[in-house]
Amino acid sequence: MTAGPHLPGDSEPATPAPIAAGPGPVADGPPDGGAPPAGGGRVREETIERLQRAMSSLGTDAMAAMERRLPWFRAMSAENRSWIGLVAQAGIAAFMDWVRHPEWGRRAVAGEVFGTAPRELARAVSLQQAVEMVRITIDVVEARVDELAAPGGEAELREAVLRYTREVAFAAARVYARTAEARGAWDARLEALVVDSLVRGDTGEGIKSWASALNWSSSPVAVIAGAAEAEPEGLIDDLRVIARRARLDLLAGVQGSTLVVVLGGTADPLSAAQQFAGRFGPGPLVVGPVMADLNAATRSAAAALAGLRAAPAWPDAPRPVSASDLLPERALDGDATAQAELIEDVYEPLLSGGSALIETVITYLEQGFSLEATARLLFVHPNTVRYRLRRVSELTGLVPARGRDGFTLWVAIVLGRLIHKRT
Repeated sequence: MTAGPHLPGDSEPATPAPIAAGPGPVADGPPDGGAPPAGGGRVREETIERLQRAMSSLGTDAMAAMERRLPWFRAMSAENRSWIGLVAQAGIAAFMDWVRHPEWGRRAVAGEVFGTAPRELARAVSLQQAVEMVRITIDVVEARVDELAAPGGEAELREAVLRYTREVAFAAARVYARTAEARGAWDARLEALVVDSLVRGDTGEGIKSWASALNWSSSPVAVIAGAAEAEPEGLIDDLRVIARRARLDLLAGVQGSTLVVVLGGTADPLSAAQQFAGRFGPGPLVVGPVMADLNAATRSAAAALAGLRAAPAWPDAPRPVSASDLLPERALDGDATAQAELIEDVYEPLLSGGSALIETVITYLEQGFSLEATARLLFVHPNTVRYRLRRVSELTGLVPARGRDGFTLWVAIVLGRLIHKRT
């Protein structure tokens, strides 16, 4: 009587159904272990014959009532309305078989009523809409009870309709639950595919279409990488709960021993990552740079994973830490992107300021951040050293007197000299 997909391999739970229903082959008792309902007499054979003669008109009346009372039904495609008509007709036919054999099990109801519909119909018709269709179809049958029942059999027919309605409702809920379960498994595979593509650096419209199927629409995007927990069961669901509370989009996947999280909808992923830090395993937690969209997020993923590999070289790094703060470690670890970034953003601006800047900052670092020692070695006044160091900060955004900044400057200058020597 309603629409919904039939999932092959459905099996009835071990607990017996309180009411048995539905046509189907019988072997050594009811298929689901149910028993005929107590206290209800069988529908008379004359009533069943009247139902048989009225079956076509009942189906037509049910479709007309849906067309009249359900705006969403009128808006459906002709193909889907046709499928729903077949389902309604199958439900009425199954009811007539059921009243002949009330001992048959609930599993047969799902097969007989919903087996006529394609899987795709479950996406076009929600469970609530399916319940509305059941209600309307039952109303059509109940409205004609006096006409359909044999003399004196009206109460029996009404009772049978009510019991059968419950069986169809149970069957509909079960079919939709199985569909949701299958949909969840498919979404999990699709999510893993998107995350894997980002990790491997694949770009293209495929990623966007896959993510759209998962209702992803957020930007900007950033990637977080860290160790996966030893027991990852339920981990991704927990991450989704945190993301919903923060009003962020999230895709996640476990790649070996690494948990990769793709965040959408935040321009400050470092702060957002703090909310997820507790669901990662022990060790560094690295946040890649913000990117405009999901296609560009491959660069954020590459930076986060390169940072995660290099993070042990900085044991005192904050958690989470930005991949850009790990540029020197990444460069020393062989990350070509980090090397190019240091040369472009640090070495070349220093070179444009004159060779004296590079000579001054290297001497300053070698002399343990001593202005006076640097001035003596360079034969200049300490104020000249101060001026040059300020100029270094203006050009690179790095302060030589700070330990991490000084280390970054030193690595950038060494890399730059090597590259320029080769060219």
